[in-house]
Amino acid sequence: MISLGIESTAHTLGIGIVKDGKVLSNEMDTFKPANEGILPRKAADHHAECMSRVLGLALGKAKLKMKDIDLIAFSQGPGIGAPLAVGIAGAKYLASRNGKKIIGVNHCYAHIAISEHLTGLHDPLVLYLSGGNSQILVRQDDRWHVLGETLDIGIGNLFDTFGRSIGMKYAHGAELEKLASKGKYVELPYSVKGMNLVFSGLLTQAQKLAKTHKKEDIAFSLMETSFAMACEATERALFLTRKKKLICCGGVAQNKRLQQMLRTMCDEDGVQFGVAPNEFNRDNGAMIAYAGEVLFKKYGAMRMEKCIPITNYRIEIMDEVFGE
Repeated sequence: MISLGIESTAHTLGIGIVKDGKVLSNEMDTFKPANEGILPRKAADHHAECMSRVLGLALGKAKLKMKDIDLIAFSQGPGIGAPLAVGIAGAKYLASRNGKKIIGVNHCYAHIAISEHLTGLHDPLVLYLSGGNSQILVRQDDRWHVLGETLDIGIGNLFDTFGRSIGMKYAHGAELEKLASKGKYVELPYSVKGMNLVFSGLLTQAQKLAKTHKKEDIAFSLMETSFAMACEATERALFLTRKKKLICCGGVAQNKRLQQMLRTMCDEDGVQFGVAPNEFNRDNGAMIAYAGEVLFKKYGAMRMEKCIPITNYRIEIMDEVFGE
């Protein structure tokens, strides 16, 4: 099977092509607003403008034409409504015009599926950290369950909001990581509720201290503290579930310091640790294509009337979305 995946949940328009689990292409274009967050309408306009070009790049890299594609997969949510709608409209157009089967994919599930596939670690505990999501997940009876999560904001939003508050032109986790590499530790609030995380108090104090301390020091401390919180909650989940495999996925999983902390924790606890290459942890079309391939084998194609955005699409309700 050859599956084409469209990712459009937030700032990235990604289109990837996968054939029987092998990634043939993974092209993307990212909306990069200066001195502001992601404005839904601007992100949607960006995706609409570059859709045709990114599609052409993906097909060209895979050396395929639309007639060769068997399945069109798209991010159905969770995500921002306007850019989501653009990706879904594109997927429906391609499926209708070319007579292809279509399927919606839960964005969080796609991160997990591609990470399991590429690391070879199957049935793990999952720490999923991205802009809008921070969750600890486990699969039981072939369904995903959330053991713990952020009670307020996602860890990526924590970094982006702090970055904007200190005047960073491009307030993004990767840019904050560069700033943090020059910093030293300053004590900040630490709040873990069992396996749940709370980041708003940490953000407020970091913003306050950034007015009187070096920005590098506060950036370093913000990342160090939030990662330590995530590690504590994850270790508690490992002991609860007795899992011996851990995958970290999502955009924030690209952070080298986070990976180092998790790997050290896993080494101490006798747990296998895995993380996919950065290309597949950032939002991308290949993960949607691969997840679509897996879901199609389980559920079959999706009816066109069910191809609508689900902005608050939680991974636990996947079976209900597919009508089971």
